[in-house]
Amino acid sequence: MPNRLALEASPYLRQHAENPVDWYPWGPEALERATREDRPILLSIGYSACHWCHVMAHESFESPTIADLMNSWFVNIKVDREERPDLDHVYQLVVQLMGASGGWPLTVFLTPDQKPFFGGTYFPPVDRYGMSGFPKVLQAVWEAYRMRRDKVDTQASEIARAIAQVASADRDGAAAASSPRSVEQALSPQGVERAMAKVLARFDDEHGGFGRRPKFPNSMALDLLLRAGDLGRVRQALDAMRAGGIWDQLGGGFHRYSTDERWLVPHFEKMLYDNAQLLRLYADAWRATGEPRYERTAHEIADYVAREMTSPQGGFFATQDADSEGEEGKFFVWTPAEVEAACAGDERAIGVARIVFDITDGGNFERSGATVLSLGTPVAAAAGALGLSPEEGEQAFARARSAMFAAREQRVHPFRDEKILASSNGLLIGALATAGAALGQATMLQAATRALSFVERALVVHESTGAARVLRHSKDGVVKGPGFLDDQAFVANAAVDLYEATGEAHWVRLARAIAESMLRHHYDEAGAGFFFTADDGEKILVRPKDAFDHATPSGVAMACQLLLRLGALVDARYIDIATRVVEKLAPAAFDSPLGMSVTVALVDRIVRGSVDVVLVGPRQSAATQALAQAVHRTYVRDRVLAWADPSDPAALEACSALAQDKPAASSPVAYVCRGRSCSAPLGDPEQLAQWLRDA
Repeated sequence: MPNRLALEASPYLRQHAENPVDWYPWGPEALERATREDRPILLSIGYSACHWCHVMAHESFESPTIADLMNSWFVNIKVDREERPDLDHVYQLVVQLMGASGGWPLTVFLTPDQKPFFGGTYFPPVDRYGMSGFPKVLQAVWEAYRMRRDKVDTQASEIARAIAQVASADRDGAAAASSPRSVEQALSPQGVERAMAKVLARFDDEHGGFGRRPKFPNSMALDLLLRAGDLGRVRQALDAMRAGGIWDQLGGGFHRYSTDERWLVPHFEKMLYDNAQLLRLYADAWRATGEPRYERTAHEIADYVAREMTSPQGGFFATQDADSEGEEGKFFVWTPAEVEAACAGDERAIGVARIVFDITDGGNFERSGATVLSLGTPVAAAAGALGLSPEEGEQAFARARSAMFAAREQRVHPFRDEKILASSNGLLIGALATAGAALGQATMLQAATRALSFVERALVVHESTGAARVLRHSKDGVVKGPGFLDDQAFVANAAVDLYEATGEAHWVRLARAIAESMLRHHYDEAGAGFFFTADDGEKILVRPKDAFDHATPSGVAMACQLLLRLGALVDARYIDIATRVVEKLAPAAFDSPLGMSVTVALVDRIVRGSVDVVLVGPRQSAATQALAQAVHRTYVRDRVLAWADPSDPAALEACSALAQDKPAASSPVAYVCRGRSCSAPLGDPEQLAQWLRDA
């Protein structure tokens, strides 16, 4: 019989519905049973694309013997970390406080009052890898709970106290940093320069990117390098990733991370939020360098999302799994025989593909003879080795890619988690709007508009006060909430991105409505920061507050970015709030710039000031659109674009702060402003672009 998880919307929870484990979703029923029966809670947190989550499920949660132990001794709760990132954030600290790295699957044991007393990540079913087997762990935890309860309660209280101290560190640190001298030092070019020196010290000058294995794209830190004009290192990283196995050479899109420092063998899951950030980064790199390969990569990411990650309603799915048919990477890797079968006797295509993709008999993947595709040899060199002209080589390679992709489509596809997460959708919508405007791609703008319209219909609750709150996710028409700080900040920033791309005033109204709700329910006036959970949300062990970037940008930093953008457009009050938060986070960001890259960028924005462009003229006129295109195609850090159509009161209201004192002319014009200083009206797109480059 299926367990309770069969009734849940989350695909990850439903994956465990057939387990013999008596699983509960997180909620009153499970917590009340633990209290009533005085049982410890076994809390297991993961997500649908997590490879080791699947491994532990197959080895332990599908085992009747292990399930009997779990059911006899514990109240077992399964949580999807994408549904409840607040719980994941709090209980990841348990493992970290015990001196280990966090990760998934997360396995934590709690007292009935939700206080953790022991935890880990993956546990094998028997003793191996130098780790105790899961049955042995279960027995030890149960015996400790029953026979040494006083020690368990003491440890649980100590860990809970430590988590509370970590959670309050933001507020305490902000208070300590609030002296005038500290604030003055915080918002300074010198602080940004020190942070950048630390970022550069971590750059891998041999392979590009940051750190060693496992190696993540770290698009936020690369964005810092792009902002600083370090185009050499940015090119090196973007080119290496695009040529490596972390990029899906046939279908487009980036995998989660590389297991080596060379970007060759990836962990094959694909996350919407990674591809959103990399889409924006490659589009920005194209604007900064003009390199066609970055434009092409941005197109291919958008094409992948449109083909494989878009719901019929227009929203975007969350993840694709690393596994298919029970094997990691099976969908993506190739043997020589598979290439030959796909290309059906086209010897030129087979030969070029094997050389370019470095497909060898021995392979480079753990499965014998299989190869992760990468661009090991330029097509022209492969053509020369086969006695072909460069043109013949390109044609053969194109045929090989097409044939191999078609053959791959016949394979069993990896599982796709079809939750539509507000936060991830916000990142992707904003990236599509920005890239679409830069590249002149109407299809990207249409996809962004359709998706944000869906998110507004399905996941935004408009309140009688005029504010609007974003819920967490939608799956098959079932909506889950409440939303968290990143949901509010990411969706509202996407609305501003779409406004700047299209000039549609409605999106500023939506962003402002979400910002007002965010300030009411998440802002911490005493600590001058933002809580991850709303003030009227479920009360858990602590109310988390995290200013660090993780796989996605910090919700706190993105909230401040939103306020700075809205402050330039409509109300300087927002700028004051954001500046107070950023100046108190700045010392920590300068100490750990790779962990707070977005905050470093915000300090730089505040120190240097944004470049504000005001378009004055009918929004749909060809002349106004030509000026807008010049703005979008030019790389400018921290640019705000306002559309001031003199004939449209809603358009003027959407940029009321910037539209003041910007007179219309006989034809559309643009003003470029830094602070209170603005250019003369500019009516020529190339002249406007030059002003922006100079700014």
